[in-house]
Amino acid sequence: MDTEALRLFVLAAEKRNISAAGRALGLAPAVSSARLAKLEQTVGADLLHRTTRKVALSIEGTEFLPFAREILAQEDAALSALGRREHVISGRLRFTAPSTFAQLYIAPVLPLFLKQHPGITLDLHLSDLQLDLIEGSYDLALRNTVMADSSLKGRKLSDDTRVLCAAPEYLSEFGMPRTPEDLDQHRLIAFRDQTPRSLVGPNGAIARFDTRAASGRLIVDDGLSQKIATIHGAGISLNSLWSVQNDLREGRLQKVLPDWRGEADSALWLIYPKANVLSPKVRALIDFLLKHVKDNADLATAGSPGI
Repeated sequence: MDTEALRLFVLAAEKRNISAAGRALGLAPAVSSARLAKLEQTVGADLLHRTTRKVALSIEGTEFLPFAREILAQEDAALSALGRREHVISGRLRFTAPSTFAQLYIAPVLPLFLKQHPGITLDLHLSDLQLDLIEGSYDLALRNTVMADSSLKGRKLSDDTRVLCAAPEYLSEFGMPRTPEDLDQHRLIAFRDQTPRSLVGPNGAIARFDTRAASGRLIVDDGLSQKIATIHGAGISLNSLWSVQNDLREGRLQKVLPDWRGEADSALWLIYPKANVLSPKVRALIDFLLKHVKDNADLATAGSPGI
């Protein structure tokens, strides 16, 4: 299969413009159209829907796009291993991460990454929803979760200690829970899917943070919104320590059941599909984040004196 045609197809899908994709590869419009038509003939499907102004992926094109990216990643990795690929790392890198963590720890160091790798275009998608890596054609994802999916590979960035928090005003009005069972009588803030969360207490005791059993609930799907609602007295929520450490230190939030933590094996993982070759651009971002973000995240996860 013509890998240059695949590269043209991937660029056209990203830019939604065949001529623009061709220009990026130094091809005339007529040559670009002919090369894509030949690729479609080779695979036996129309990959792009063309109009006078733009193109859109067909159903077949959407299904084919992740495989095209994978073939190109394998080519880049193979040529790099043989020393035949240029030293300058280049290409579009699709990266998805939780919005709150990315705003605090990743966005501030991105200018340095782009300065070190001027050939990379970083396509950053921030969401506290866990986007599907395969369907979304993401090269890399940061997730704060338990690493359970056997179809994924990853590097651990940091532990993710989670603590129960509430505003001092809320606790003054509704009282401080003394045991996990007391939580059922409180207003609990549920994150996303309302799945009960495990709590680990003294001597390994296990309890549940179950918002479905609470007397009052608020459901959110964004970590920052959850924290803001908690600060303003909406209820008790389970938060990553890296997100709330400053609020705890400055008194906007207070720990609830301080001897209890969220599930012990939760962590921040940099993950990518197991089938994917780890391309130079993905390896570059992983190495960069491990160097420039890991220490700050570890400190935030461990907490600071007085928290």
